[in-house]
Amino acid sequence: MTEDLQPKPVKSSTVMQRILIYAGVLLIVFLLGFVPMWVKVRAANSRLAQIERQLIAAKIQNDLASAAIDARRAEYEPARQAVSQFFTTLQAEITKGDSSSYTQAQGEKLHQLFAGRDELITLLARSDPASADRVTDLYVAYRKIING
Repeated sequence: MTEDLQPKPVKSSTVMQRILIYAGVLLIVFLLGFVPMWVKVRAANSRLAQIERQLIAAKIQNDLASAAIDARRAEYEPARQAVSQFFTTLQAEITKGDSSSYTQAQGEKLHQLFAGRDELITLLARSDPASADRVTDLYVAYRKIING
């Protein structure tokens, strides 16, 4: 009665199957946590981009409004700097294309505002009181384009 008392080796295929099953379950659990967070991040990034565009548009309008107030108070150098900043930022924003804060139609109308840019900046540099009315008119035209 010689019995074979030696343990039989475990088949390596069953161990490999268990490892693959655990890895698959781990992957599924990971994806169950990852996908909802990825969707939330995409939505937050989209909202952030929209808010940034609104912020840029508000800054551009603020620069022009600041220039109008400074020009009315006969503070021509700060007004000149604000008008210059307005035109620089507006030009950069218009040239962004689809990622711009402005629609295509608004961008085309805003290009018309650049016609008197150099003359207005020169008037402000010369501390000409007539520049206050010109800056105010520019502000009104800008608002009309944006809100129109």
